[in-house]
Amino acid sequence: MTDLAHCHFSILDLIPIRQQATPREALLQTRELAQHADRWGYHRYWIAEHHNLPGLASSATIVMLTDIAARTERIRIGSGGIMLPNHAPLVVAEQFGTLASLYPDRIDLGVGRAPGTNLATARALRRGFQGSEEQFPRDIVEIMGYLDDPQPNQTILAIPGYGTKVPIYILGSSLYGAQLAAHMGLPYAFASHFAPAMLLDAIEIYKTQFKPSKVLSKPYLMLGVPSVVAPTDQEAEYLATSYYQRFLARMRGQSTQLPPPVTNMDELWNPMEKSAVLEDMAVLVKGSPQTVASQLKELLHHTGADELIFTGDLYEPALRLRSFELLTRVKTEFI
Repeated sequence: MTDLAHCHFSILDLIPIRQQATPREALLQTRELAQHADRWGYHRYWIAEHHNLPGLASSATIVMLTDIAARTERIRIGSGGIMLPNHAPLVVAEQFGTLASLYPDRIDLGVGRAPGTNLATARALRRGFQGSEEQFPRDIVEIMGYLDDPQPNQTILAIPGYGTKVPIYILGSSLYGAQLAAHMGLPYAFASHFAPAMLLDAIEIYKTQFKPSKVLSKPYLMLGVPSVVAPTDQEAEYLATSYYQRFLARMRGQSTQLPPPVTNMDELWNPMEKSAVLEDMAVLVKGSPQTVASQLKELLHHTGADELIFTGDLYEPALRLRSFELLTRVKTEFI
């Protein structure tokens, strides 16, 4: 059973755009957070891929990864994830192979099978592509082939890319991803930061059906965890209302730009909406470092995760930085 002392802490950045702010400001805040995370000792820094969403600036994932890799020294950099329906496998292999050539042993490739947007935008991203459930594993196998050592008479090479063996992680929020990761013997990252409903079932499938592979001898499980850490539980609860409001707006089909916190959420949602939002945020950890340590110990007890990858979408950039810095105290003071 993994404990806090041996569990990796990482960051997943969706690059949230605050209300009354610009995408440029969001991108610069991501750059700053990554540099701090590098110094604070976080294990890896992943950036998501989303398109045509007014509240998120994470559309050009590879561009931001390149910028962050150049401005950090030791932290692992990767995608959480690249949405394969939007990309040709060879292009993905070339891009991540280039990164891995520039920054050896620091690059990860997390992949997902959703487009990270709506259907119309997905068509605009990759015109003429007809995806299917079978296409996703085929794309993964193709990318792995490009990143592996070349085979005799191999006619298409990723240059740069071949021989870099960039680690691939399968992302998912359903049982399908767990089954595929287990079958392929790959690390699995569950998107419990926004869709925790199938978390325990997915873990059970992944761990019981896992087949060792040449890249992984036993299961490796990552969990997405929303987090709000502040000096007191009361302040953390107040700051968490930015999360609640954004999830509520998503349910209502409204803009998902990150709103400032409020003192009373009951003035904004009805009981049914409250229940639905809190269900989607069931894995949220919030409070003082001591409180969050207790919550994380409970989470690890039930899941046995090897790594927790945290989101931390607070409205004020300085408080977002503080939250991630305080989170590091959990591993040093409350293990």
